[in-house]
Amino acid sequence: MPDLPDRTSEQGPPRGPETDAERRRRRAQFLRDLAEARELRDRVQPRRAKVARLRHAMRMRTFRW
Repeated sequence: MPDLPDRTSEQGPPRGPETDAERRRRRAQFLRDLAEARELRDRVQPRRAKVARLRHAMRMRTFRW
């Protein structure tokens, strides 16, 4: 499939171990994207989001420390 980009060219040359700051920055970006995706899903499927909230609340009520 010639239309797909080559994944190896995006990553650049292999580097040494990443620093803690780089890892935290990538993790923060990932978590922001994940939260955005969840918000979008909740807006698109409000009934499913409500059921998920109720299930989560039930799990939290029945959780024993």
